[in-house]
Amino acid sequence: MTAYAIAHLQDVRLRPEIVDYITRIDETLAPYDGRFLIHGATPEIVEGPWPGDLVIIAFPDMERARGWYDSPAYREILPLRTEHSRSVTMLVEGVGRDYRASDFLAKMPG
Repeated sequence: MTAYAIAHLQDVRLRPEIVDYITRIDETLAPYDGRFLIHGATPEIVEGPWPGDLVIIAFPDMERARGWYDSPAYREILPLRTEHSRSVTMLVEGVGRDYRASDFLAKMPG
């Protein structure tokens, strides 16, 4: 099942460290088949507040998403971002193509 790394970035200070992070992140994704779906986009807000930008990276599965995030290559550049921005970052598993919202109810206890 496809998994995603999602980051909500705020107060990004475009300093040399952030530029370094941006120029190096692609090479950390390649071994895990990660690819950007959204990168630094400011969403068109239709409901509620959303300060900041959005990044979504897709991986073939959760194992590779975790592998990327925990990899020495990514851990080496991570402080370049975390020390020069505020963010919330998460890994989340997606759903299949045939998923319907009501499928969620089947997982709920009786």
